[in-house]
Amino acid sequence: MRVNTLSLLTGAVATLVVAGCTAGTSSDVFSSGGGGSGVATGQGGMPAQGSTVAVADTSAAQFMSGTGSTGGGTCNATAEEDQDGDGWTITQGDCNDCDANVNPGALEVIITTPDSMGMIPTPADEDCDGTVDNPPPATCDDNIPIDSIPALDGARAIELCKQSTGPKDWGVVQAAYVRAGGAAAQPTLATGILDGFGPNVHPQKGTRILGMSSGYARVPGQMGACGTQSCNHTATAANPGAAPTGFPQASPNCAIDTVINDDIGLQVELRAPSNATGYKFDFKFYSFEYPEWVCTNYNDQFIALVAPAPMGSVNGNISFDSQNSPVSVDNAFFQVCSGCALGTMELVGTGFEPSPAGWNDAGATAWLETQAPVKGGEDFTIRFAIWDTGDTAFDSSVLVDAFEWIASGGTVVTGTTPVPS
Repeated sequence: MRVNTLSLLTGAVATLVVAGCTAGTSSDVFSSGGGGSGVATGQGGMPAQGSTVAVADTSAAQFMSGTGSTGGGTCNATAEEDQDGDGWTITQGDCNDCDANVNPGALEVIITTPDSMGMIPTPADEDCDGTVDNPPPATCDDNIPIDSIPALDGARAIELCKQSTGPKDWGVVQAAYVRAGGAAAQPTLATGILDGFGPNVHPQKGTRILGMSSGYARVPGQMGACGTQSCNHTATAANPGAAPTGFPQASPNCAIDTVINDDIGLQVELRAPSNATGYKFDFKFYSFEYPEWVCTNYNDQFIALVAPAPMGSVNGNISFDSQNSPVSVDNAFFQVCSGCALGTMELVGTGFEPSPAGWNDAGATAWLETQAPVKGGEDFTIRFAIWDTGDTAFDSSVLVDAFEWIASGGTVVTGTTPVPS
């Protein structure tokens, strides 16, 4: 039997410290000093197309390196030489073999913020497609139906649009719906490609959000909506979930059950752009566990499990609070509820709103942003997963959206903070 408690953990949210950056005046080379910030525009839409550099003498070419991390001056490279060590030669399309941040496998970066000297760096053609500062790509998640089965549609809903076409091309390598432990799963009512979550919660980017739930990822009025606090989709006595190593993870001074149920996840294998230093995404967590079941055995959890695990992750999880705990009702991110700082507007029409009959109450986090570092060109996986802990009751849901690559230089520190309002 569950025991009520209203004691809340009040730990402060994790603080991210991101170093500034400056860009080279001619080639957009980045260093870790103070300066402007860049916007990576290749997170979705059409692939960046590389082009072979035309040189009069194909035996060698001379490039200006700019003033960034590769230093100033010029360098010489033969057509088959990889002078800057970025994995691309002139013959393969490297349009500046003096700058490791410029090649057909790079992400276009648009810098609009002045640096410490008040200067906006000269735009560069990072992806060597012949166009300086390609305009941001169109969204790719229009008109995806709520019950779409392909996992690539789930990836598109969070702006993971570009698919990798080969070992040197960045983007989505593959995607699959899985259970929390990685076993294959079917996209039942536990997943949904949503155009919003009630009337007051809208996509952070594009026109769709990926919804996943330990119940049903639907709102009232949609076919298959749960209508109560507890709906099951995979849980039976003979079919509990297999939690990833280290999970469920107890919050400090709280108990936690070891059994998980109704677990569902989206796993994406990604190849980072050659000039990427990190990535980020937004999410929002809802739960019927709030507030009665705070700091009990039953706290449902959401994680973003990354392999290989980046520096700063906790058991591979990159979405956690200041206590290094996974996102659950135990942390101070819960600000959407009756009596909370953000009130109940973002519960209205979601199925998590207070019932006039008083049979349910619930809460949610604000929109949160997780970021983590990555090595340019690296292959890695992210498993976004949610589950019921200890039983199959009092469901939780998560919304995931707005994935972006970070390619603006500086240091990316793993952590989660509220999205600025």
